[in-house]
Amino acid sequence: MSRIHEALKRAEQERGSHPGAPVDHVLETDSQQGIMARMAGVAVADAPLTFEALQARTARVPWRPDPKTMLFFGGADQGMGKEELRTLRSRLYQMREKKPLKKILITSALPKEGKSFVAANLAQVLVQQRGRRVLLIDADLRAARLHESFGTTVQPGLSDYLMGEKDEFTVMQQGSMENLFLIPGGKSASNAAELLSNGRLRTLMSRVESMFDWIIVDSSPAALVSDASLLANDCDGVLMVVRSNATPSEAARRARLEFAPEQLLGVVLNGIEARASSYAIYHYPAYGQDADSKKG
Repeated sequence: MSRIHEALKRAEQERGSHPGAPVDHVLETDSQQGIMARMAGVAVADAPLTFEALQARTARVPWRPDPKTMLFFGGADQGMGKEELRTLRSRLYQMREKKPLKKILITSALPKEGKSFVAANLAQVLVQQRGRRVLLIDADLRAARLHESFGTTVQPGLSDYLMGEKDEFTVMQQGSMENLFLIPGGKSASNAAELLSNGRLRTLMSRVESMFDWIIVDSSPAALVSDASLLANDCDGVLMVVRSNATPSEAARRARLEFAPEQLLGVVLNGIEARASSYAIYHYPAYGQDADSKKG
């Protein structure tokens, strides 16, 4: 009985040092005491998750990236769109000097405006900087597409985690680009809004946030469904993607109204012609705060 009492006491002390933390295992220093404490119903906080543990337990998958949409998997430094993405990266770091900024939501007003393209390539350009770790999450549960650009599987993924069927290790992938991790969309879900608002995404973010320099979240179009506005509450800022000569101004305006003014970081102008792009590289990239005049 004295061993049981000692185990219970130690477990209670451990729980007190981590108030509110998730709990699912017991004392590791003494397996017999641990079993006793578990049987007595005493909860002991999880050990903090480390990047090394995450890396060791996350599956390595042979990605086969699409060279037409994945700009930074090739060896060339130059190429259409690469310099603009580097400029976007610089703008985000400038914003980070003024406010906490790590979790970035990428959305658009309507489908086929390039939000997934921007999300995937922004994650790639961020991880190009030595030592930077980036997590890319496909949270467009209605029409997940990021796995196609990476040439990988859609399952298991975010929806499986949100349903409580998989843990963060199981749904996360590592591929051929160092320090870039992907959570694909997962199985098709008819109740996307309910899954995204059930609190498990916030739990996931809190579990892994400290291990990454940036977390990029691809969402559903903001003018059509409420998913993006729900996700924005768990992110530090929103980038809106609009397609040049394609996105209706009224749709862009409706999408913008889904977010509080302080949530919107800026606008990414996608699909511009090559000549305009070359000029934008050196003179006026349409990103971040420079894009205020184009919002709406």
